[in-house]
Amino acid sequence: MATLREQIDTTLPIDDAFAFVADFGHAERWDPGVVTSVRSNPGPVGIGARYHLGVRLRGKAAPMEYEITVFEPSRRVVLKGKGSGVSAVDDIRFEATQTGTRIDYVADIRLEGLMRLAAPFAGGALSRIARDARDGMQHALDQLAEGA
Repeated sequence: MATLREQIDTTLPIDDAFAFVADFGHAERWDPGVVTSVRSNPGPVGIGARYHLGVRLRGKAAPMEYEITVFEPSRRVVLKGKGSGVSAVDDIRFEATQTGTRIDYVADIRLEGLMRLAAPFAGGALSRIARDARDGMQHALDQLAEGA
């Protein structure tokens, strides 16, 4: 299992930052590794909200299903994801700062089945994916803050 940790500071107010990030339907707007991201069940964003993502994997869009399992408005959201040969738990925490919001993003990624054989070699690629997602989230949040 790989644990990836990233931190983002934005001038976007905490309620707005939480609403944007917690709704994984926005993931393709900030994560360059996500080709598509669609809410797959009706209702408000909260516990039980499910998302179908197409994630880049060796030049293809591999399906992953995510579900919100913890939802504490403006404080924390946890999503569990499952796809072919991979599972993930994304734990995202929000803290108000004097200038906006600090986001602590921890992703625990587990390679399963045959993909597990690649685990010893995947660390660098996963770290790059995490940095790209952090940079994408920073950019998207900054754009939202400029428009607010």
